Amino acid sequence: MIPRHYRLIVMIKNLIVAITLLVPSMSPAQEAGENSEKLNHFAIDAELMTRGEIRIGGLPTDEEDIDNKATFILERTRLGLDFERTFIKAHVTAQHSAVWGQAGKGSFNIYEAWAQFTARNGLFAKVGRQVLSYDDERIIGSNDWAMTALSHDLLKLGYESDKHKLHLMLAYNQNSESVNGGTEYRGGDKPYKTMQNLWYHYQHPRVPFGASLLFMNQGLQSEKDGDLGKTYYQQLIGTYITYKPRNWSLEGSFYYQMGKNEERVDIRAWMASARGTYSPSSQWKLIAGYDILSGDEYFAVPTGGGIGLGLVQHKTIKGFSPLYGSHHKFYGAMDFFYVSTYYNGFTPGLQNYYAGVSYKPISKLKFDAAYHYFAIATNTKTLKKPLGHEIELTAAFTPIKEVTVSLGYSYMHGTKTMEQLKRVDSDRHLHWAWLNLIVKPRFLHIKW
Repeated sequence: MIPRHYRLIVMIKNLIVAITLLVPSMSPAQEAGENSEKLNHFAIDAELMTRGEIRIGGLPTDEEDIDNKATFILERTRLGLDFERTFIKAHVTAQHSAVWGQAGKGSFNIYEAWAQFTARNGLFAKVGRQVLSYDDERIIGSNDWAMTALSHDLLKLGYESDKHKLHLMLAYNQNSESVNGGTEYRGGDKPYKTMQNLWYHYQHPRVPFGASLLFMNQGLQSEKDGDLGKTYYQQLIGTYITYKPRNWSLEGSFYYQMGKNEERVDIRAWMASARGTYSPSSQWKLIAGYDILSGDEYFAVPTGGGIGLGLVQHKTIKGFSPLYGSHHKFYGAMDFFYVSTYYNGFTPGLQNYYAGVSYKPISKLKFDAAYHYFAIATNTKTLKKPLGHEIELTAAFTPIKEVTVSLGYSYMHGTKTMEQLKRVDSDRHLHWAWLNLIVKPRFLHIKW
C-alpha cells in the first residue's frame, strides 16, 4: 500500500505542475519589450463601515416583561493589499468586526488571502481564501451585508472567453494537520467538510441573453453517535437565465437539491424564482417578482426519535436551503427568513411576492421602495399560509466615489402563523431602522 503522505506529496506535485503550465513562458525583458507600461502594481486599500440600528418588536411571546427595543452600533474594518504583474495577482484582506463597546474586542480574521495565475488563452488558477459571487448571488454570494460576510478556502480552476466561462471549485476543510483524527472535521469555520462546484455561463456579446448552469456537491460530516466521522453528500443542480432587451430585464432560476444530510436523511427540495425590471427612463425602475422555496409539512425530530405533540420523524427533507447566498438581498430586509431559523427547526418553505420602485434623480442619489407579501409554501393541518407583510424604504448618497451614506426603514406586521413559527408577537408592529456609512480610502498605489 502506498503511504498516505506519499500520495499527498504526489498530489501537490501534480497541482504545481498544472499551475505552472497555465503561466506563459516569457522573460521580464520580453514583457518590457511588448508593454511599455509599468509591470508591477501594488496598492493598499481599506473599507471602514459603521452602521447604527434601531429595532422595535420581534419579542418572544413568552417574555412579555422584557423590553422589546434594541439600539446598537456595528463596525467593520477591512485592510487590503493588492499585487499584480502580467500573469499573477495576489490579494490579502484582514477584517475586524464588532459592536461598539463589545467585550472581547469583537472578531478578527483574514477574510481573503489568495493568488491567481492567468494564461493568455483564458485559463486561470486561483488558490486560497476567496469570496465567491455567482449569478444573482442567490446560491453562492458574498453576503456582504453581514458584518463577517462569507469567504471560502478553495482552489478554483477556470477558463474565460468573450462568450463562455467555466469554473471548477474544490474545497477540503480540516481542523488541524494532526494525523490523529485528521480526517474528522468538528466545529470548524465552514459548515461543509468538502465541496466541489462546477459553474458554466454563456453570454453572447451582441445578444441580450445569458444562461448559467451550476452543480454543487457538498460533504457534511455526521456528529451522530454510531455514525461519528462519516461523511454524507448532498447535491444541488440548477440554472439561472437572463434576458435584457432594451428597457427590460427578465431573470429566472430553478434549483433542485438531493442526496443526504449529515444525519443520513434523504433530501428532495427545490426552489424557483422569476423577476422582471422595467426602466421607462434612466431615472426610474419598476420591479416585480416571485420566489418559492419548498418546505416540510411537519416539525422534524432527530432520527433517534423524540417526544412532542405534532412532531414526526422525517423520512425525506423537503425544505430547500439556499446555502451560501446573499439572503438579505432576496427574502426581506428584516432577515426573518433563511438568516434566522424557524422555531424548533421547522422549515415550511417560503413564498415571496414582491414589487418595488427605484428612483435616481441624480447620479449620486438613489431612492428605493419595496413591498413583500410572505407565505409558507406547504399545506399544514394547523397553520394558515400567510406570514405577513413587509415594507422597505431606503436611500443612498455617494458624494464622492470613496464615501457612501445610506439609510433605511422597514416595517412588518406578522400573522398568527408568523407568531407560532418565529415566536414573535403578531400584536406588536415590528420596526427596524438603520444608518450606514462606508468609506473606502486608497492609502497607496505604486507602479514600477
